[in-house]
Amino acid sequence: MLTASLCSFAALCILLRAPMADLLVYRAEGEAVVHGGDLYGFTVTEWRLPATYPPFAAVLFVPTTWIPVPALKAVFLAGNALLLAWLIALSARLAGRTAPLPLLCAATALALWLEPVFQTLLFGQVNLAITGLVLWDLTRPPGARAKGLALGIAAGVKLTPAIFIAYLFLTARRKEAATATASFAGTALLGALLLPAATADFWTRRLFETGRVGKAWIIDNQSLQGLAARVTGTAAPGLVWALPAAATAVTGLWLATRTCRARAPRTPRSDRWGILLTAFTALLVCPISWSHHWVWCVPLLAVLLAEGRTLLAAAAALVFTARTMWLVPHQGDLDLHLPWWQQTWASPYPLLGLALLACAALALRRRGGTLPERRSGTALPEASRRTLSPPPAARPRP
Repeated sequence: MLTASLCSFAALCILLRAPMADLLVYRAEGEAVVHGGDLYGFTVTEWRLPATYPPFAAVLFVPTTWIPVPALKAVFLAGNALLLAWLIALSARLAGRTAPLPLLCAATALALWLEPVFQTLLFGQVNLAITGLVLWDLTRPPGARAKGLALGIAAGVKLTPAIFIAYLFLTARRKEAATATASFAGTALLGALLLPAATADFWTRRLFETGRVGKAWIIDNQSLQGLAARVTGTAAPGLVWALPAAATAVTGLWLATRTCRARAPRTPRSDRWGILLTAFTALLVCPISWSHHWVWCVPLLAVLLAEGRTLLAAAAALVFTARTMWLVPHQGDLDLHLPWWQQTWASPYPLLGLALLACAALALRRRGGTLPERRSGTALPEASRRTLSPPPAARPRP
């Protein structure tokens, strides 16, 4: 099943002549480091894409310059498939389950067609690696050696995971938070030592130029800002986005903190909703969250399935496979002129994220501070209860 899925995906990439545009940007960043070029002064591909990550990430991309582009694309495709399997295994650990090899292969074959995962492979993105690093670190046992180190490294590559450092502080895991902070600072320091000019440019200027990443209003952007821009028909929604985003950030972190079971021994299973709520809060409030950033759908589906919430898991899987945002008119600036009835189709992920926060708030109110664990009504053998079911399948985007 996995072989058939991977071969189908590879054939589709060849048929669509997938350029893996983001991979080409990473390679150009590595070349800028090797040849001493202006890291934030170039653009590549027909879409004129610039470098947007911190200098530390560019240093990590240097090995991409050692391989010819066709071979590099194949390596990234295979590597992302392996990272997807790793993420599914980590998602099972987050849910308090195990994923035996046959089930892991089946789940990987199906999850490959989830839109965020599909787009990640199609663009040659690093989302699966970043999410895997964060989830691996956060699901390690309490007191594990250097816990927080991988989280800091992930934040040093893509910044957004830094919200988990705040989550660790808020849940009184100060040692882990301090380790993550030191690790993150270390990535910035390494970037400054190797690329001092690029580091000064990034942290004093490029970091605040969100327009470099892309247009906030296009349907690719599944953040609150993208939602606000399309609903209001305004390319720069300003306070219409900023105020709700600030409120969402505070509310989301508060909910994540409350769902962490402070009185129980901390395990990945007891911490799972806190981690998921923090991740979805970050995706909502980030100025730009491309659809492929939402690979956190994989652990969300795993947790829902492990808790026996089959209908909710099926509904979430449908949202992440329906690709409704690509069905609405989006050529040119048509994204800004959508009728009201197409707004839901254009912004499925932020609406799902807001619904998740609302459900968490409602559950906390009803249960007095902790999210309930729903157990399946049918008694199963221990081995079966410890197995993660794969997410539903979906058809690929044409």
